[in-house]
Amino acid sequence: MRPSLSRNLATSLLVSILAWQVMAAAQATNHGLDPQLRQLLQEAIENDHGFADRFDAEVWLLDMSNRLERFVDEPQRRITILKQVHYESKRANLAPELVLALIEVESAFDEFAISVSGARGLMQIMPFWLDEIGLSDKNLFKIRTNVRMGCTILRYYLDMESGNLTRALARYNGSLGKYKYPNKVMKALNKRWFRQ
Repeated sequence: MRPSLSRNLATSLLVSILAWQVMAAAQATNHGLDPQLRQLLQEAIENDHGFADRFDAEVWLLDMSNRLERFVDEPQRRITILKQVHYESKRANLAPELVLALIEVESAFDEFAISVSGARGLMQIMPFWLDEIGLSDKNLFKIRTNVRMGCTILRYYLDMESGNLTRALARYNGSLGKYKYPNKVMKALNKRWFRQ
């Protein structure tokens, strides 16, 4: 990518982010945000973990990299995404394959995706969360930040719903009581990510 094009893209992204943050902050005051979830997100941002077993890591990364290739061409980027997904899903006590299915449905692995409602990145996190936890300097387009927050939010909703994955996924999507979104995630999980 040419330096001037890269700078123009970065500037455009920054302007978009700032505009959406202002709008999202205004929305956040109307959301009645849960203080417990806010605390969990703050703790998650400060915590790191990695693969416990090198052999299992290599097997999982190779298998999932082959599956991810249809969405992400560049091998190093695939490994970066997969390592972060594994890392954060294990930290949040989630199946990494479930998180991969959710990302497929949310953004098709486009780390720079922005929804019509302003959600950002792989797991489509709303920007107001950064302000809520006092980390407005963090970038939701960074894989680590985005996946960590998304996994923390999904874990919280699973706990809130006493392990009911359908309800937790619907909550994550903002469609509690509906089945379309949870069914899409489960279909992606069973079709592509579930380890057989």
